[in-house]
Amino acid sequence: MRILIVEDDAVLGAAVRDQLAADGHSVDWVTRLDAAAEAMAVAHHDLIALDLMLPDGRGIPFLKHLRAGGAVTPVIILTALDQISDRIEGLNAGADDYLVKPFDLSELSARVGAVARRYAGNPNPLIRLGDLEVDLAGRGLTRGGQAIALTAREWALLEALLSRPGQIFPKAALEERLYSFDDEIGSNTLEVLVSRLRKKLGPGLIETERGLGYRLRKP
Repeated sequence: MRILIVEDDAVLGAAVRDQLAADGHSVDWVTRLDAAAEAMAVAHHDLIALDLMLPDGRGIPFLKHLRAGGAVTPVIILTALDQISDRIEGLNAGADDYLVKPFDLSELSARVGAVARRYAGNPNPLIRLGDLEVDLAGRGLTRGGQAIALTAREWALLEALLSRPGQIFPKAALEERLYSFDDEIGSNTLEVLVSRLRKKLGPGLIETERGLGYRLRKP
């Protein structure tokens, strides 16, 4: 997924960015609400990790504004505000989850995965594709019980295709989902990534629609 982090604490922001990037996500990190609005205006994000106390305002009005405008992007609140009333306010404003600082980074990864699966319409973390078994929660891939190692970027591509099996993903949409503002994307970067993943998954699973994009063959 492509994730937007809105967090002004430099140490925590860097730790969250590195954790989610290590999980295979493409991450954009900003420290102000106005920068968050600008980032969302030029790129699609699959999830937002939102602090509630930013230098230019509070996260709750920002979230309410997003929801009032029809935005359905999943939002996980990351905050030091730990009162029950704070949690209720955040969830009622449209947040999908609420995580109180300090938190374990592995818990954040698990919550991001759970929210993503709910929005994809498949909360089951185990998916079978022929003789392949994909463990979305454990980030594991096996064929006949034998583990297949994927790089973080290959895993991100597989997750993207799994979110819409049988549907075509345009090249531009995949690039936007897989790469952040800071990534350098060559003309054939995505093609090379698809080729590497195909070799590991086996022939025929990832289909190319020339001039349109890629899709994962339905099980």
